[in-house]
Amino acid sequence: MMDSQTKAEPMRVLVTGGSGLVGKAIEHVVKQEGGCLKGEQWTFLSSKEANLVDLQQTRAVFEKYRPTHVIHLAAKVGGLYLHMKENLHFLRDNLRINDNVLQTSHERGVTKVVSCLSSCIFPDKTTYPIDESMIHNGPPHDSNFGYSHAKRMIDIQNRGYFAQHGRRYTAVIPTNVYGPYDNFNFENGHVLSALMHKTYAAKKEGTPLQVWGSGTPRRQFIYSLDVARLFLWVLREYDEIDPLILSVGEEEELPIKDAVQMIADALDFKGQIVFDTSKSDGQMKKTASNAKLRRYLPDFTFTPLSEGIKKTCDWFVNNYDIART
Repeated sequence: MMDSQTKAEPMRVLVTGGSGLVGKAIEHVVKQEGGCLKGEQWTFLSSKEANLVDLQQTRAVFEKYRPTHVIHLAAKVGGLYLHMKENLHFLRDNLRINDNVLQTSHERGVTKVVSCLSSCIFPDKTTYPIDESMIHNGPPHDSNFGYSHAKRMIDIQNRGYFAQHGRRYTAVIPTNVYGPYDNFNFENGHVLSALMHKTYAAKKEGTPLQVWGSGTPRRQFIYSLDVARLFLWVLREYDEIDPLILSVGEEEELPIKDAVQMIADALDFKGQIVFDTSKSDGQMKKTASNAKLRRYLPDFTFTPLSEGIKKTCDWFVNNYDIART
């Protein structure tokens, strides 16, 4: 029986998207913070080893590592502007990746899968704060509808695997994650990492810092290592199929321009900061509630944003040659 795995048998965990922002953070927690229990095997998979859009390659990698548990982070992602140009591409590739990983997990008797959704899946027209029950209440923001709908389908599929097969496959929804090993590319990096790179370049060249948009949209930012620590707790302890938002509290939501100032301070940038309001802002806010997380983990301490930004900026400067730029 493939399902004979009991609590006593150490887990064999396969982490898809293992070379990305969250994957690298989980690897750090597992290897440096004692996150790996005795006898456990952790494999961090990168797209170089297997293209999960391809079913045969997905099956081959499951055959090779025989996981009992899967953390599914792999996705085709880009920044706001790339998503706007290629929505169909993001829809199709992500639907394939997710179906391949979930169905192969089911076929091979994987005990638990924890997939990573994104806060961009939330409805565009909504009341705030958004909680886990509201994910499917109306269409997502138009800028990245392809990616968002593909991610929402993971939740639907998880319900299906439970309803039809009793599988405990679930998902988490982190808000805006940042940290070491992020994509720092100007065009398609996430907002904070792209701004760190821009600030670094502006300081080096002695030019003004050009920020795309008005700086007024508000976001909840969460440090990648905090996300990683929460992922391990979800993998070991969280028993629901329904997804769980991983976020700092609503009161921690702040305008992007405040984060820009923290980045400027962290990199000791003294130049002029210019907001290019001809560029799109995306959603003005996406306030998420972390009340459900707090019911489970009332005492979890999040890394303060200024501290996380400083750590990430230091990592970027020290690892500029290996950073995704």
